[in-house]
Amino acid sequence: MQSTEDELGDLVAGVRATQQPRALIVTVYGLYAREVGGWLSVSVLIRLMAELGVDQPAVRSAISRLKRRGLLEPERRNRLAGYALSPSGREVLDEGDQRIFHHRAASLSAGWLLAVFSVPESERQRRHTLRSRLTWLGFGTAAPGVWVAPAHLYETTHNTLKRYGLDHYVSLFRADYLAFGELSEQIETWWDLAGLQRLYADFIAECRPILLKWRARAEVGIGSPTGNGAEAFADWVRALTAWRRLPYLDPGLPREILPANWKGTAAAALFHDLQDMLSEPAHDHVRAITADRVTSEPQ
Repeated sequence: MQSTEDELGDLVAGVRATQQPRALIVTVYGLYAREVGGWLSVSVLIRLMAELGVDQPAVRSAISRLKRRGLLEPERRNRLAGYALSPSGREVLDEGDQRIFHHRAASLSAGWLLAVFSVPESERQRRHTLRSRLTWLGFGTAAPGVWVAPAHLYETTHNTLKRYGLDHYVSLFRADYLAFGELSEQIETWWDLAGLQRLYADFIAECRPILLKWRARAEVGIGSPTGNGAEAFADWVRALTAWRRLPYLDPGLPREILPANWKGTAAAALFHDLQDMLSEPAHDHVRAITADRVTSEPQ
């Protein structure tokens, strides 16, 4: 059974079904709440979620679950009911920004990071947590108790293992691959690249029509994202929610050892095109709603 910290990390990494109300709320808080003190009123959240097609009972149920799992905390501001990010929730979201928005490919010359661990049978839950965190960080399994990742993940790995109290079970090493076999073949046994390819293909199939829709409108001079803030907001939140788990599953392997038809490159380009097109008008839309609700709510 997962601990609260495991569940919080999985929610923020989008490990679960990506378009559930909980996942959409995590995206909304990650995008918009931190710049206004980490808090949103209940009325604003219900309004925004309605634009994503989520009704009020589903919103309240999702908030309740996120509160139980340690992401949100009830808080009143200016006599308005709302929810704020918990300290741990804010920390995980802050760490996730670099992974989600600035995911980078490793250099083959930089080598590898090895995590060698041993957890007593009496601490089986800690073993599960450790494996979960290493997977979440992007590690693949080279052998039982020996996990491998690109070397540039060292700092993130070190900090995460310390934060979860898992550092006592693990030794970290830098390494070079010397022999035997082609490295491009070995990585397919260490990571589920075929499964990741399918996830990237799903993202492209789901989100490319969004980009094409807005580009087609731009060609005929109608329906720009700036003039359709609510639609831009809905499309951007759904796209980011679909995307955000992929950088956690993808370790950012060196390009020269990836399959020739690697879909991660096209998926990342699509995501950043959507970000460039939709993020600013979506942000302006949310800011207008937030300002309007604060001034119009009964005090």
